[in-house]
Amino acid sequence: MIMHIKDFSFTYKGASKPSLKNINLPILENKVTALIGPSGCGKSTLLRSMNRIHDLYPGNKYEGEILLKNLQNQKMENILEIKKENDFIALRQRVGMIFQKPTPFPMSIYDNIAYGLKLQGIKDKTELDKRVEDALKGSALFKEVKDRLNDDARGLSGGQQQRLCIARAVALKPEVLLFDEPTSALDPISTSAIEELIVELKEEVSIAIVTHNMQQASRISDYTAFMYLGDLIEYDKTETIFLNPKQQMTEDYITGKFG
Repeated sequence: MIMHIKDFSFTYKGASKPSLKNINLPILENKVTALIGPSGCGKSTLLRSMNRIHDLYPGNKYEGEILLKNLQNQKMENILEIKKENDFIALRQRVGMIFQKPTPFPMSIYDNIAYGLKLQGIKDKTELDKRVEDALKGSALFKEVKDRLNDDARGLSGGQQQRLCIARAVALKPEVLLFDEPTSALDPISTSAIEELIVELKEEVSIAIVTHNMQQASRISDYTAFMYLGDLIEYDKTETIFLNPKQQMTEDYITGKFG
């Protein structure tokens, strides 16, 4: 287990009640865990708690624990105890995030990927070149862009931009990658490419993905968590959730009776 969410509740600033209530969820190493459920059930709120991105907007309230394994000493450390800005930066390098809408920086394809590496302190041009190339190959983008690395990244297609954002995250060698509906703005061909990429990436990194697409969850995930109104209703192997769920509400959602 790379991450363990324990008795976790989350309340947005100014809200009268929590958006997430007593969530208990493991994120297993080198597996894809899908978070499914109707709009507003708390999937994205939970995902964004896993690298404390909510802290960009002060005043939100965390309760419980989100434990992340320290790969050096194999101990689980509670990321909710992080207070220093540098520690937040380090956390988000270890737990990367890919958003629904591709967000390339307004700079070249090369610099999009090199930017985070330079922040990590890598200055050697040869090493930078190699890490950029490896990241682009890892996101199945290198062949398409190798002759225009100095072009503005915003000139790429939507699917290419999303793969660039994945490459940018992968370059930092994260332990966990969070995907928040990464294909909802993409065409079917780009969606298929991203799905294949996610399945390949789990060899190197543990993945949690929020998706509204039931077929996508069943195709690419090893484990699935079904959420409803801030509660985690059921968590199991994906095959079990889709073919033999234990909770009637899970079955009703998957068979399209609500949602």
